[in-house]
Amino acid sequence: QVVERCVAAAGYSVGEFAALVFAGALDFAEALYAVKVRAEAMQKASEAVPSGMLSVIGRRETNYKFACLEARKHCESLGIENPVCEISNYLFPDSRVIAGHLQALEFLQKNARKYYFTRTNMLPVSGAFHTRLMEPAVEPLAEVLKSIEIQKPLLCVYSNVDGKKYMHSKHIEKLLVKQVVSPVMWEQTMHSVYERKQGTEFPYTYEVGPGKQLGAVLKKCNLKAWKQYNHVDAVEDEEAAET
Repeated sequence: QVVERCVAAAGYSVGEFAALVFAGALDFAEALYAVKVRAEAMQKASEAVPSGMLSVIGRRETNYKFACLEARKHCESLGIENPVCEISNYLFPDSRVIAGHLQALEFLQKNARKYYFTRTNMLPVSGAFHTRLMEPAVEPLAEVLKSIEIQKPLLCVYSNVDGKKYMHSKHIEKLLVKQVVSPVMWEQTMHSVYERKQGTEFPYTYEVGPGKQLGAVLKKCNLKAWKQYNHVDAVEDEEAAET
């Protein structure tokens, strides 16, 4: 009944493919193949440059763009050409992921107090995903998406690129490619999904899969919407099915 009455879906980063499969826009097997090509291409791009991702909790006075600018200048002083250091994920108010050259991220960690970062944490990933360092992965994904059939979604699916609803199949193809080198606008997506007139009830929200990170982010973005949140662990469901 929940599935039948679902009105919208969204997926974080690679999870967007799952959201589009759920909405009937992508065939499961074809989406899985596209994800495989995307992952391999992004890994190859990661190996070309020592890079990573830094989770940052800031304060109201934190200026993330200025911090990234100074980190890039630091990289240039080390002789790095065209250094990358930019916001790659907007999570919730005062929480961002910054990605780019490792030297830039190390600089930000060292100077965290100057930029009003209250907490920094290097993420256990191999590269600067959702930045222009992933440009070598764009073409392989674009090619595979051209070869698969994309339908108009049966329900609203929100894009990571701009936090807005996908309009049609060509729109999906274009933005899934763009997503590889664009920041994940998750905070903006949460505002789009739950925007409603005052007094209008919030829908039930289900996070499907391992972990409850998106639920934690929703709580920080919209406490009222989070009160209708539920988590569905896919692993538990599989075990239940087997027994």
